[in-house]
Amino acid sequence: MWIFITLFAAGCQSVRTAYQNTLARQSGFLHATMSRSLYGMPLVTLYLVICWWLFGWVSVEDRSVFIVAATLCAVAQIMATYFMLRVFQSGSFALGTLLAKTEAVLAALIGLPLLHYTLTFGSWLGIAFGVLGAIVMSVQWKNIKQAHKDISLLLGLASGLCFAITSVTASMASHALSGSIITRAGVTLWYVLALQSVILCSIQVYKSKDILAPFRQNFVLSCKVGVLSSLGSIGWFTGFALVNPALVKTLGQIEILGTLYYSKVRFAEKITKQQWLGGAMIVISVILVVMSTIK
Repeated sequence: MWIFITLFAAGCQSVRTAYQNTLARQSGFLHATMSRSLYGMPLVTLYLVICWWLFGWVSVEDRSVFIVAATLCAVAQIMATYFMLRVFQSGSFALGTLLAKTEAVLAALIGLPLLHYTLTFGSWLGIAFGVLGAIVMSVQWKNIKQAHKDISLLLGLASGLCFAITSVTASMASHALSGSIITRAGVTLWYVLALQSVILCSIQVYKSKDILAPFRQNFVLSCKVGVLSSLGSIGWFTGFALVNPALVKTLGQIEILGTLYYSKVRFAEKITKQQWLGGAMIVISVILVVMSTIK
């Protein structure tokens, strides 16, 4: 079940990231980051009501763990999105998305002490192979000695770390609730998006001195980003509640196929043989993870 949910989430995120890149160029980083939460709230609210009706409500087993984990999840996701959009500006669409994929191995490492999940050898191999593929795709080997000075590389890695924190804390928050897994994931997602909307809208209103500023820029494109983001997030958060977030994010790297397509077709970026090789390695990593989890 989690495999199909993750594939759906990855597909939505691939298209959403392309739209969000366009929105960032036209309306700025702040609005592009804000749109994924504010414009996704109506659909997520409807989804949560449906979950409540079909699967029942939830109770909070550990209120402090839920609030701390979900709040950290919201802030980390804001930072991750911001860093990735910055890479789009300083590097390229493909580079920003690919570097953020280091989140899979980071989520595995962060999740070990916090979530007490165990991984099979095949899972670890798939995760490592996927991260290596992302590195092959993104690093300019002729400048490898100066890689630590590359702002695109540093911002991309920071994005990957923040996305990893998002995955692990989302899982922690969901497990602090009791009830249906589907509803728990929905409640966690709703809280995260609501908090993000409050934070980002407040910043945008303060900077523009206009209380309607979040709704004045690229309304249609912002709605597309919000809807695709909410659909993807529903898939991600449900996956995080079902299995180890590291497995979810490794399988989710299949979206890189979409990244290569949008990079080449939508943004007219040249795809090198090195990037195709890295993409093939990531596809292999996805196969390894799936095979290691199917019993």
